[in-house]
Amino acid sequence: MKGMVGFLVRSWSALVPLLAAAVLAVSWGRDLGPVGGVLVSLALIGAVLAAVHHAELVAHRVGEPFGSLVLAVAVTIIEVGLIVTLMLSSGDKAASLARDTVFAAVMITCNGIFGLSLLVGALRRRVAVFNAEGTGAALATVATLATLSLVLPTFTTSEPGPVFSPNQLIFAAVASLVLYGVFVMVQTVRHPDDFLPVEGTEESAVVGDDDHEERPTAKQALLSLLLLLVALIGVVGLAKVVSPSIEDGIEAAGLPHSAVGVVIALLVLLPETIAAVRAARRDRVQISLNLALGSAMASIGLTIPAVALASIWIEGPLMLGLGATQMVLLALTVVVGALTVVPGRATLLQGGVHLVLFSAFVFLAVSP
Repeated sequence: MKGMVGFLVRSWSALVPLLAAAVLAVSWGRDLGPVGGVLVSLALIGAVLAAVHHAELVAHRVGEPFGSLVLAVAVTIIEVGLIVTLMLSSGDKAASLARDTVFAAVMITCNGIFGLSLLVGALRRRVAVFNAEGTGAALATVATLATLSLVLPTFTTSEPGPVFSPNQLIFAAVASLVLYGVFVMVQTVRHPDDFLPVEGTEESAVVGDDDHEERPTAKQALLSLLLLLVALIGVVGLAKVVSPSIEDGIEAAGLPHSAVGVVIALLVLLPETIAAVRAARRDRVQISLNLALGSAMASIGLTIPAVALASIWIEGPLMLGLGATQMVLLALTVVVGALTVVPGRATLLQGGVHLVLFSAFVFLAVSP
């Protein structure tokens, strides 16, 4: 019976990414009718679940903290490709797309995924315990990247409007890459213990366990990595396919165009959200927080350099500066996040506070 269950798991997780890629190839560039929209949505959901499954397999093979980087970096690289593609094809309407999507990713990860992870961990063990040193360093890096890339353009005076001058954009791109690279080196080489569960807790005792009976072989991990990339391409590509329907729905509802970036970010970050919640349910709160903050960091650290490079071919202004409401939400997120991280433990209250902040972001995105 176990062998049959394992065969079925392997079969669906291998077939669904390929099926999603086939649906993407058939639907790309076409108008979706009601039936087509349902089929694409089902393929998108399947690709999300398959991506989570294969990311966990690869993470189980490479171990922590490398495992937390797999899904975050893979999703972000493909997400960057989606943003740049939309910017190149949408003209002036995409002037603020990078800003809206990156800011949405920061709010979703630092409040939505972060809060869900703490809430699930606290519900399971009453108190969610994590490593304050590593989590605090990650939060500080996210705050610095967000301020340099999304806040400063609102206050610089070299160019009119919330935009960087060419030299300022180059500096922000280089600084983002350098800071993200230094963080990855610290997380994986210099101080990896800061990003592992706290010793002596039940979480640290199960960090090496997994739902899978044994550690995948190198061949299985490589195959899962390839299928992960196929599944993520399906997730992002199918999100692009349904984006016209999303835009039409948002316009019909009278919502601001910035809500498009929020919806796209929610779709693209689904794999990381599911993976983080599942990790928290297994008493791996630290791994969940690594996923959340690592995704926020990668979204800024990789998107801004890519957008800076793409600006060579993009006509018109590139608006990166946040508005007043967005800056208030970002500042509150950083302050509350710091207060949550410092003790190295959190209860239902901290998880609830972050989820309320996330709810405020979504509400203000649709009703500014």
